[in-house]
Amino acid sequence: MKCETYTMDNGMRVVWLPSQSEVVYCGIAVKAGTRDEQPGEEGLAHFCEHLAFKGTTRRTATQIINAIEGVGGELNAFTNKENTVFYCVVQAKYFRRAADVLMDIVFGSTFPQHEVEKEREVVCDEIESYEDSPAELIFDEMENILFEGHPLGHNTLGTSEQVRTYTADDARRFTQRNYRPENCVFFVNGKATPPSKAPSKAPSKVPSNLHQLGEVGGGFGGGRTIIRQRGTHQAHVVVGTKAYAADDPRRWALYLLNNILGGPGLNSRLNMALRERNALVYSVESSMVCYGDTGAWSVYFGCDQHDVKRCRRLVRRELDKLMEKPLSPAQLKRAKEQMKGQLAIVSDNREQTTLDFVRTFLYTGEKRSVADVMGYVDALTAEDLLTVARELFDEKRLTTLIYL
Repeated sequence: MKCETYTMDNGMRVVWLPSQSEVVYCGIAVKAGTRDEQPGEEGLAHFCEHLAFKGTTRRTATQIINAIEGVGGELNAFTNKENTVFYCVVQAKYFRRAADVLMDIVFGSTFPQHEVEKEREVVCDEIESYEDSPAELIFDEMENILFEGHPLGHNTLGTSEQVRTYTADDARRFTQRNYRPENCVFFVNGKATPPSKAPSKAPSKVPSNLHQLGEVGGGFGGGRTIIRQRGTHQAHVVVGTKAYAADDPRRWALYLLNNILGGPGLNSRLNMALRERNALVYSVESSMVCYGDTGAWSVYFGCDQHDVKRCRRLVRRELDKLMEKPLSPAQLKRAKEQMKGQLAIVSDNREQTTLDFVRTFLYTGEKRSVADVMGYVDALTAEDLLTVARELFDEKRLTTLIYL
């Protein structure tokens, strides 16, 4: 992947992925998310993302929307545990307009109080919808258990009660602390030239970590089962543990193991064991997430309440297989080829590839392409996978959360 990077005179890093496409993906990634919220600010990072579209020193909320939507483009944003991303998809000829709007909403939002009051209700509706979805809620509760006492454990949306207390001053305080040029990356993918305000000749570097509340310490923990009586028709179950940070080399072995166990392929071991052979579930998957200083891995399934024990035994059996002996050369080769094929297909999605690339660059300064990831997968050995499986899949290290 061809890539050019530099640092503007205001300290903001720029990533340019040039191509001949007339459709341009561009945006600003801010190194600020849920973990940057101080006590009493739960949900504020996400709320500020919403409010950024509600008026700036140069545009009203309607003008912001029409500037991009009026020429057929798309303007969107999302917030997660560690970053907030504002991005546009436009025709190349409208790139300058898109870049101007993005800079305006990230660095020029005024947070009109009347808009704050209206948007509170929108976000509260989003929270209520989320709370009605146990298949989503259970993942956030699991992370809250794994990272107990740390902002990484908080769900991104916060609570309705908390959101209804926020004012324009709260939004200004949070954004002034975090929405700083040196804490951001401007990215462009397409037939366009990014802004070049006196770019520095020095190589781009990762700014010092601006997280407010420190790193996550401790071991992997686990070994407990927690049951919540939520009155759901179906049982929802997550089995998980703390895992590896975004710069831990062991994450590549877990990446491949995760795909073998419960990746998107219908031939994943968990799908074959729980659904295809035993017809116990409609949905079963495993997932992993890597943060700046820690990570999490989990298995999720939903089933009839009377099938929970049987499903848990089948999951345990598949984990034990990966802990007992290394994959054969043929098994390892098949797993790698499937993983690389999936990566190749995903790379055809320019939007997702761009966002993944930028997230890595935002935190590490590494210009990692899909080809690089394929190389890391190719280099894995059966012993690498066995070592990680024995470390993470040990029953004593796993926490189980069940909604009934």
